[in-house]
Amino acid sequence: MKNSLTLVVLALLFCANTAFAQQPKLQYYRGWDQSAINVFEPSKNDSVEYTGFKIRIGGSFTQDFQSIKHENSPTYVRVSGNNPTNKNLLYGVVKAEDSTSATLRGFNLAMANLNFDFQIADGIRVCLENYMSSRHHSEFWVKGGYIQIDKLPMFGNPKWFNDYLRVKIGHFQPNFGDMQFRRTDGGNAMFNPFVENFILDAFSTEIGGELYVFPADGLMGMVGVTSGFINGNVENYPDTINTFGVVPTKKSPSVFAKLAYDKSINDLRVRLSASLYNNVNIQRNTLYAGDRTGSHYFLAMEPALQANGTATAQGAQFTSGRFNPDVPNRVTAIMINPFVKYKGLEVFGSYEIINGSNYADVVGTSERSWEKRNFTQYAVEGVYRFLKNEQLFIGARYNKVTGEPRGVLDASGNQAEIGISRLAFSAGWFPTKNLLLKGEFVSQEYTDFPSTDYRYEGKFRGFMVQAVVGF
Repeated sequence: MKNSLTLVVLALLFCANTAFAQQPKLQYYRGWDQSAINVFEPSKNDSVEYTGFKIRIGGSFTQDFQSIKHENSPTYVRVSGNNPTNKNLLYGVVKAEDSTSATLRGFNLAMANLNFDFQIADGIRVCLENYMSSRHHSEFWVKGGYIQIDKLPMFGNPKWFNDYLRVKIGHFQPNFGDMQFRRTDGGNAMFNPFVENFILDAFSTEIGGELYVFPADGLMGMVGVTSGFINGNVENYPDTINTFGVVPTKKSPSVFAKLAYDKSINDLRVRLSASLYNNVNIQRNTLYAGDRTGSHYFLAMEPALQANGTATAQGAQFTSGRFNPDVPNRVTAIMINPFVKYKGLEVFGSYEIINGSNYADVVGTSERSWEKRNFTQYAVEGVYRFLKNEQLFIGARYNKVTGEPRGVLDASGNQAEIGISRLAFSAGWFPTKNLLLKGEFVSQEYTDFPSTDYRYEGKFRGFMVQAVVGF
C-alpha cells in the first residue's frame, strides 16, 4: 500500500511538472507571473489562436518575515468593572501602566492561491480562483469564478462582437478602479511593488455581470450589475420600520461603471481611468470589507483585547494596518487612477471618494433619515524598474486617508474626523518571471483619534521581507 501511494504521488508530481513546463497560451488572458505586471483589462487585440480545449493550472505563494514596532498613548480604560486590564494596550505589550509599545518580529503564516483557467471554446474562457491558505481562512476557500466571452462561435463569430464587445458573468471581483490590478490578494503578491495594499482596500467578490465595449484603440467602457452581496442571499427584509425605529433595507443591486483610456507611443505609456460604484439600499455590502485573506502586516496596531474582552487573534483580527470605513449600506464610491510609464519609470496614482452608512445609522428625527459619513483617500506610487526584463525595481508610496469613522466622537461629542497616513519604500528582484523577492520599510501614523481610543497617537514602523511565487 505504501509503495502504491508513493508511485501515485510521484506520478502526480511528474504530471504537474510536465503541465507547468508546458503551460498553454489562453485567449484574452492575464497571467499570474511577472508578465502580467501593469496589465489591466485584457486587450481585444489578441493574437492567440484557438486550437481546442485547454486547461491551465496556476498558483501563487507568499512567505513574509516582519519586524514591526507599534505604539500608542491613549488614556487608561479598563475592560469592565470586574476586569481592570487596560483595553487600550496594543498586541504584544506587557501589562504595565508605562508600557505603550511592542515589537512584532517573526515569520508570518504563508499564504497560497490555486487558479484554474479553461479555454472551453474560441474566445470563451472560464476562471476558477481559490485560496489554499490565508491569514483569515487557513482552510481551502473558493474565492469565485467567472466566464469571459470575447467571441460568439455558436453564432459564427460576428465581427462586431469579436472586435468591440466582451461579457463577463459569474461570482467575481467587480471591475472598480485600477488598484485591483496591483493589489496583493492572499498568496498573489506578484503585481504589487509593495507588501501591502492601500489603507482603504476596495475589494469584494459579488455575483453578477459586466459588459465591456472597446470602441477605439486604447479606449474602454464598462457597465456592471451585481447582487451587492459577497455571497448568495435569499433573505426577505421587512418593509416596515422595526421596533428600534430603523428604516428597512432592501436587496438593491450594485451598479458600477468604468471608463479607461490607455495609449502607448514608443517608450511612453499613459493611462487614465475613472470608476463609479453605487448601491442605493442594501444591508451588508462589502466593497471595503471583502478581503477574506488578510493583511500582511500581522497584528500591527491591533489591540491586545477586543471590545468583549477576548484576546486578539491573527486570524480573526486580520485587517491590520488597513481601515474599514464601515459603510455597508447606501454606499457610493468614486475612484480615479492615472498611470504613466516612461521606459523603466512608472507613476501610479489613486483618488477615492466614499460616501455611505451603516444599517443602524439613522438620524434621531421623526423622518428617521439615514446618516451618511464620508471618506477620502489618495495615494501615489513611484517605481523604477531596471536591468534586463526589468528584473530589479525600487519604489516609494504615500497613502493618506481622512474620514468619519462610525462611533468615534471628538472631545465635544461630535463626529470625529480622523486621519491615517502611510509611507513605504520598497525594493525587489525577479530571479525569473515566476519568482520575486522584495523588501519594504513602512511607517504609518494615526491622527485625531480620541484619547480613549487605542489608536490615539498610534503609529507603527518597521521592515518586511517577502518571497513570492507566481505561475
